[in-house]
Amino acid sequence: MKFGSGAYNSMDNGVLRFDHVRILRDQMLMGVSQVTREGKFMQSDVPRQLVYGTMVYVRQKIVADASCALSRAVCIATRYSVVRRQFGSHNGGPETQVIDYKTQQSRLFPLLASAYAFRFVGEWLKWLYTDVTQRLQASDFSTLPEVHACTAGLKSVTTSATADAIEECRKLCGGHGYLSSSGLPELFAVYVPACTYEGDNVVLLLQVARFLMKTVSQLGSGKKPVGTIAYMGRSEHLLQCRCEVERAEDWLKPNVILEAFEARAARMSVTCAKNLNNFANQEEGFAQLATDLAEAAVAHVQLIIVSKFIEKLQQDIPGKGVKRQLEILFNVYALSLLHKHLGDFVASGCITPKQGALANEQLRLLYSQVRPNAIALVDAFNYTDHFLGSVLGRYDGNVYPKLYEEAWKDPLNETVVPDGYHEYIRPILKQHIRVARL
Repeated sequence: MKFGSGAYNSMDNGVLRFDHVRILRDQMLMGVSQVTREGKFMQSDVPRQLVYGTMVYVRQKIVADASCALSRAVCIATRYSVVRRQFGSHNGGPETQVIDYKTQQSRLFPLLASAYAFRFVGEWLKWLYTDVTQRLQASDFSTLPEVHACTAGLKSVTTSATADAIEECRKLCGGHGYLSSSGLPELFAVYVPACTYEGDNVVLLLQVARFLMKTVSQLGSGKKPVGTIAYMGRSEHLLQCRCEVERAEDWLKPNVILEAFEARAARMSVTCAKNLNNFANQEEGFAQLATDLAEAAVAHVQLIIVSKFIEKLQQDIPGKGVKRQLEILFNVYALSLLHKHLGDFVASGCITPKQGALANEQLRLLYSQVRPNAIALVDAFNYTDHFLGSVLGRYDGNVYPKLYEEAWKDPLNETVVPDGYHEYIRPILKQHIRVARL
């Protein structure tokens, strides 16, 4: 059921109202709770934790879908950025390809790197779901809090980043990006509801924050954090560590990047925990510090994505030169995040403003290394033209003739003079002519 012409398809909901309808007991879907014949509600013997299994599955699928949607948008924007030429020639030669401008590269290539990063963390999340499912079947609920935090946080961060990235890809294609035939407006409209369904993204971040605050509170109890929060066990070291970066190329070391992200995440979580202790009522403190807590959750989730990208690079990757290109993309992804959240990293005390400037310098060099293989990196997604549904992202690069063909398919262009001219504009013009003659 559609509620208005302007609503997002994925957000439209139907309404069904019952009046004195009797539902048979054996048709009441009483898997985890029951209603007795006397009308009394009773909980099932099935552990409530098992209900989380489906939720974890859905959220890991959403993360995988984020990579797919983002890679589609990036594929379109990258291919069109190669085809499109504008300005730059002063000697009568061809104009400059848009993709060769650093302003285009600095907006596009981090999105390309994100598409790969989300794919790799999605693969890991699929393994995590399989692992927790086996544990739940054996009544082992020990990893469930961490899994819930991972799936909630990754769902929030990846869908928000993907929705923003699709819109950015539309802008990267200039005016043609807003055409329906570009495929980007529909992709954005279909995808953006993911920021709300299966948990509002801000609410999910606050759930992750609660998990982090609980982890920090248990650090003094002797309980050693494991899994994605293992770094919290080294919080004292991370709060004191200083990044060993003296030259721009030092930022290419995975261990240097990882420690910087760990220090940032640990500091933000520990600081939030300390600030919470200043409130007599924890819930009031949580409400007042919600923004800081959400930012701490984002830092934790981005650390997970960075760490899983590193783990992927430590595996055997087939194909000549493929691993090298993925290493470049990893550095682009990590350093672009560092540049975007530089204030957080500097505040952690781990890096200095000068080291932040060196990271930005290295990032510019990395863009030049991505450029020669940009098309190959999006071709690797192996999307057909039919699947992309975009004249701008065509595999053969034959964009402008196809744009012309698509324009003629518009109903307004079925006749040389649109019907609206004869119905509305021509009578007005005739009236003005008569008035002018008078």
